[in-house]
Amino acid sequence: MAKKEVRTDLWVFTLLNEADIHLDPQGSTIKELNDALRTASKRGTGKAGFPEYVGVVKDYLLVIEDKADLSHHIKFDGKGLVSMKTSDITDYAVNGALFYAKHLVKNTSYKKVIAFGVSGDQKKHKISPIYVDETEYYRELPEVQSFISFNEDNIDEYYIREILKESTDAEKETAEILKDAATLHEDLRNYGNLLDTEKPLIVSGIMLALREMEFKNFSIEDLTGDQIKTDGQKIYDAINSNLQRANVSPAVKKDKILGQFAFIKDTVKLNEIDAKLNKTPLKHFAEFLNKTIYRSIRYSRSAEDYIGRFYGEFMSYSGGDGQTLGIILTPKHITQLFCDLADLKKTDVVFDPCCGTAGFLIAAMHNMLAVAKDDPAQQKSIRRNQLHGIELRPNMFTIATTNMILRGDGKSNLINDDFLKQDPNKLQLKQSTVGMMNPPYSQGSKQNPDLYELAFTEHLLNSLSVGARCIVIVPQSSMTGKTKEEQAIKENIYKHHTLEGVITLSKDTFYGVGTMPCIAIFTAGEPHPADKKCKFINFEDDGYKVAPHIGLVETESAKDKKQHLLDVWFDKIESETKFCVETTVESTDEWLHSFYYFNDELPTEEDFDKTIGDYLSFEFSMIMQGRKYLFDGGDEDVTDK
Repeated sequence: MAKKEVRTDLWVFTLLNEADIHLDPQGSTIKELNDALRTASKRGTGKAGFPEYVGVVKDYLLVIEDKADLSHHIKFDGKGLVSMKTSDITDYAVNGALFYAKHLVKNTSYKKVIAFGVSGDQKKHKISPIYVDETEYYRELPEVQSFISFNEDNIDEYYIREILKESTDAEKETAEILKDAATLHEDLRNYGNLLDTEKPLIVSGIMLALREMEFKNFSIEDLTGDQIKTDGQKIYDAINSNLQRANVSPAVKKDKILGQFAFIKDTVKLNEIDAKLNKTPLKHFAEFLNKTIYRSIRYSRSAEDYIGRFYGEFMSYSGGDGQTLGIILTPKHITQLFCDLADLKKTDVVFDPCCGTAGFLIAAMHNMLAVAKDDPAQQKSIRRNQLHGIELRPNMFTIATTNMILRGDGKSNLINDDFLKQDPNKLQLKQSTVGMMNPPYSQGSKQNPDLYELAFTEHLLNSLSVGARCIVIVPQSSMTGKTKEEQAIKENIYKHHTLEGVITLSKDTFYGVGTMPCIAIFTAGEPHPADKKCKFINFEDDGYKVAPHIGLVETESAKDKKQHLLDVWFDKIESETKFCVETTVESTDEWLHSFYYFNDELPTEEDFDKTIGDYLSFEFSMIMQGRKYLFDGGDEDVTDK
């Protein structure tokens, strides 16, 4: 076997290990498969033939054939089908993989086979999956960058989404959340007569009251519409009890939160029995929330920010004040990506100074608890001591605190204050090792330079421990230094902190908002070395799409694309410059992939042939139209016309 082929085999083996998939090389330890392969010669001799890798994940059979040369990836026949000609089966990766898949589905009990043709190397490659069923029918599937979608955790979801073309449980859950939010918003409007800012608060408050059911201190059945002790008073008392139970301190903080919920007991319409409902609106809301999302939040291990989802939906229905105040809630897949990029450890201390509904902190807690799953003492420390946040707006602060309490954070280390007015030297005493932030957008100006997204970023960097990882999501324009004030901030950041890289995101990341975002990653407290190579990544094609009436949804390729991003970010694989450019930077540069990218791909022989072919076709067409003069270097003889 040629040395290039061996290198490709080893690279594919590495990809499989990273995806936690264990297949056998050149044969199988499964007797049924090995017996079938004894008659699987690609040359049709009836002798043995072995793919590069074969094995089973759950009830799916995976088969891999690879070639070192990209030009030997796939060969089609005259009908546009994958050629089953002997020479093509032998010489091309996809053709060989399909041959083995058909042979195995015919000669074994496995009826769901996914074959992969792989060609190239880690920097430039193609991985093409093909699904084959017991009828030997095959379907070509979209190319992938890794095998992450095919491990035990993900393969069922891939099969449902990409092969059956059905909705997954996660997609159904998202659709249900949006449906529930729409229903509840309609009811809040019809029966509550509430302000936009009060709608998410009533959800938060009732959630805290429902938590008291576990301690037999609250019951939905007790909401009878009594006018002496109203339903609102009963809910308010339950909220108070739960805040005490959650150790919310100091007292002034608890009083601030309770003050936000006072309207529940004081709004007459909420506490009167409605003729249509035959109960108070508060009881109706409590029943609805208990049935729909309370159990999901309380008992699931999901990092989903359910209350944040409801808040976002309420604002979209209401045309609320969120966007005018620069409030853009962070989608779940971005909060999870932050955790992945930070490579969270169980000992990290995470700080979000603009925490909104606590989406980043919820995701961080979810990930850190998973890392510390066998360490109860560390899990307790994570909940009580290692998650910190600041939120300026009282109603958002209350929602964030509720969110963390419902997740059992143990202490709720959130404060209601203005982050920009905090002394970074005092904030450093928290010894935060990871900073995460989605700051208010479009609030800065020459008159208020402290409100630029970059100003928030610099303040966060100054507030972290030396060597801490800092990750922010900001408009792409922030990375360009479009004003003198922002350029000065960039220079300060460059002098005192290290830029690790910037990831350009899809324009639909904040669907419906119209912001072009990017993720910037820094190391705090360490001046940027002049020879430091930063990564600038174009991740606009992230595997998410906009679905009508739903918004941004995950497609079957999202996990694969994210894994490729992480592999490149953590130097596990190289990448083409159209995806990632590694370069030194100056503070005056535009810190974006588009600024540093140049097309360094050499044209292939196929590109040359196509260009020549296109030119000859054009020349022939012009000559047939009597325009040969275009190629003679002379002028048209108008006297002949």
